[in-house]
Amino acid sequence: MPSTAAILALDLGTGDLKAGLVGLDGRVLAAAQATYPIDQDPGRAEQDPEAWWAATVDAVSALRAAAPDAAVVAVCADGQGPTCVAVDEAGRPTRPAITWLDRRAVAEREELAASTGHAGWLLGILPTALWVERREPDIAARTVHYLAAWDWLAMRLCGVAAQSVGAGQLVPDPTVVATAGLVPDRIPPPVSAGTVLGGLTPRAAEDLGLDPGTPVVAGLNDAYASCLGAGLLEAGDALDTGGSSGGFAVYASAEPIVPGAWIAPAPLPGRWLVGGAMAATGRALDWLRDDVLGGGSSTAELLEAAAAVPAGADGLLFLPYLAGERSPIWDADARGAFVGLTLEHGRGHLARAVLEAAAFAIRHVAEPIEAAGYVARELRVCGANARGDTWNRIKADVLGVPVAVPAEVDTAMLGSAIVGAVGIGAAPDLPSAIEGMVRFAARLEPDPATRAVYDERYAVYRSLYPALREAMHALGRQPGARP
Repeated sequence: MPSTAAILALDLGTGDLKAGLVGLDGRVLAAAQATYPIDQDPGRAEQDPEAWWAATVDAVSALRAAAPDAAVVAVCADGQGPTCVAVDEAGRPTRPAITWLDRRAVAEREELAASTGHAGWLLGILPTALWVERREPDIAARTVHYLAAWDWLAMRLCGVAAQSVGAGQLVPDPTVVATAGLVPDRIPPPVSAGTVLGGLTPRAAEDLGLDPGTPVVAGLNDAYASCLGAGLLEAGDALDTGGSSGGFAVYASAEPIVPGAWIAPAPLPGRWLVGGAMAATGRALDWLRDDVLGGGSSTAELLEAAAAVPAGADGLLFLPYLAGERSPIWDADARGAFVGLTLEHGRGHLARAVLEAAAFAIRHVAEPIEAAGYVARELRVCGANARGDTWNRIKADVLGVPVAVPAEVDTAMLGSAIVGAVGIGAAPDLPSAIEGMVRFAARLEPDPATRAVYDERYAVYRSLYPALREAMHALGRQPGARP
């Protein structure tokens, strides 16, 4: 392969698509980003897959201009999920994609959990597909396949419908699916993540300015891709997923037993993931910047202001429940709060409290997991949030573990490149690809003195939700309350 050989890695997020040309040594030759909207109201959250494709075309065009000498040798996509895309035989959407934020298929999720023994995220797109079958029969009649977001993008690239199955993903039992009322044939046949599905179609190649026939490799969910791109290999390697919602997971060497935690096989053989996902810890800083402060400060300026405030934000605490909360309280009606505000608090204190709350939320998820014996030995940080040294140091001090910052913080995108490299035989297996393609820019050790401050603040943080829960719920029931 030429020295400029690169994997085109596509990370299909909830609000944007990140694309990168990643060399076979893991170095990012060029990166680009394109955004798209989400159509959302209480309980419903949909997106137009054609907007995803338009973003892909725009981002890849920018990549080609930035790195004209790069030779794309494979394409691999990861994506948000579980997000369900209903398509016809040609892969055209028969309705808007129903994203993972959508809450309408709760009854179907509970029903399938009872019949399969699997719960929550492991069910993937099945509950949503079943919801469409039952509630939208006209659309269901026109639907040939239900696809995960990354599988839809792969089909758009190469024309092949498949259910990409990596470790931790449920392969639906056709009998169970049929009993539940979902046509089994509408869930495409499973293939292993890393399988070459086919080549770029002439139409897709023309849209992207790439060579027809370029291998398209089956991808995986963005959380699993992040595990790979963050270099998780051994038990005790932990991940702060970053992103708009936020989450924590740690690798274990055997199936963990932690009541209430999210548990699944990891994307590496012989490893398990145990953790939990929050709802809006990542979006909280954007909310403060844009909706509270009116966009008058950039993210960098807010981080700088927060760095000038001492640990503990001079007695100010924030509950980051701006979209309810998932793990560990599982309360869709929870609400955010600043507690301890005085006239002495300013912009920097608000920013510092938001940053600290994200770290406290991770500690809240990690606490019962570590009590069960699955202790994080190092936290890998991901996404745009990892670019702020202040936030990384807060996480190290709150959690009391070293924080490692990958050289490429768009870890899901790098994870797709790792899967793509294995798929075309450029690396023999995932561990080898990880070792050859993941690098770290910094490692931050926790400060014991600051940890002592945060231990005190965390105890107060933990007391706030039980104290305020009834008030939160009562406010949510008031006429005119915002969801």
